[in-house]
Amino acid sequence: MKNNPLKALPSLGQSIWYDNIQRSMLRSGELNRLIEEDDLRGVTTNPAIFQKAIAESDDYNDSLAHLCREFPGQTDEARFVSLAIEDIQETADILRPVYDRTLGEDGMVSIEVSPLLAYDTDGSVAEGKELFARIGRPNVMIKIPATKAGIPAIEELITAGINVNATLLFSVERYVEVAGAYIRGIRRRYESGAAIDRIASVASFFVSRVDAAVDKLLTDRSAKANGQEQATLDSLAGKVAIANAKTAYLEYQRLFSEASFGELHKAGALKQRLLWASTGSKNPRYSDVLYVESLIGPHTVNTVPPATYEAFKDHGKAEATLLQNIDGALVIMKQLAESGIDMEAITRRLEEEGVAAFAKAYNELLATIGEKSALLLRDKAS
Repeated sequence: MKNNPLKALPSLGQSIWYDNIQRSMLRSGELNRLIEEDDLRGVTTNPAIFQKAIAESDDYNDSLAHLCREFPGQTDEARFVSLAIEDIQETADILRPVYDRTLGEDGMVSIEVSPLLAYDTDGSVAEGKELFARIGRPNVMIKIPATKAGIPAIEELITAGINVNATLLFSVERYVEVAGAYIRGIRRRYESGAAIDRIASVASFFVSRVDAAVDKLLTDRSAKANGQEQATLDSLAGKVAIANAKTAYLEYQRLFSEASFGELHKAGALKQRLLWASTGSKNPRYSDVLYVESLIGPHTVNTVPPATYEAFKDHGKAEATLLQNIDGALVIMKQLAESGIDMEAITRRLEEEGVAAFAKAYNELLATIGEKSALLLRDKAS
């Protein structure tokens, strides 16, 4: 029988999560199968995933019809939140044995606050607390976009004892801010005498989108260059995203070292893990498992979209790669800076585009729910 590379990842320190949700996969037993066959350890969602799930299936029609009957004056947003909470509760219950077995580190399902709150600290905190309370499961993470406004929201939710998935991270500098927010939140709880065990957090560091943005700039500059400069620019294509992620991991090692985090760790605090997101290859010239195979290492998570998940299961190699050639990663980032490409500007734009894309998907989702609700109410009336 063929070896399953997904099942080998935990022995290398990495947990695989599934970047997808669909009510049918919960009801059909598919999620249970992935847990049993592949040692899947978590699920992540976002507005775009829910938009696709609700718009492209009839899975939610019965629940939506019930909401329309029972709460005819409810807003489209309130209906969506109710539908999403049903899915998140079911997913959390399916993953609960994983949560118990891993002592609260894995077995998590993430749900994002409204992306329309990405620049609203107080709104994000209030919605995060409300979602966590309504879902009523310990193995749920509240996703907060890691904008400037999101940093204090992350700290406040951690201080309140709520698991947090800090998302839309592109820059190493912003990652350091996110880790700092987590550590401050844990320390505030510790110093107040509150429990600090079983509070889990991940920092979702996006990968392939970085190459998609940087490669375009490299191509444009290479076309105007020649000689050694052109060779250097060409050599960086497809390598910056992984180098950027490895650089973030070096910061993780520093921030959560014995010297920096030891006291809190000994008191029961979990280390905030780096989670590799956006790990599906966007460039068809690159391996379809490039961003999974290249970032396997201790105390990390990779949340993988369905096509990439199946590709890695079919032909991926499970080898400890994250700490390989770290010096080379630093050289790549240095060469990029010396070429005049502004990584700070790129990552800032990617963050803004990410927030805008999720907001667009969210508005489309609400429009879909409005249209479906109107149809269901019309059917009921006829």
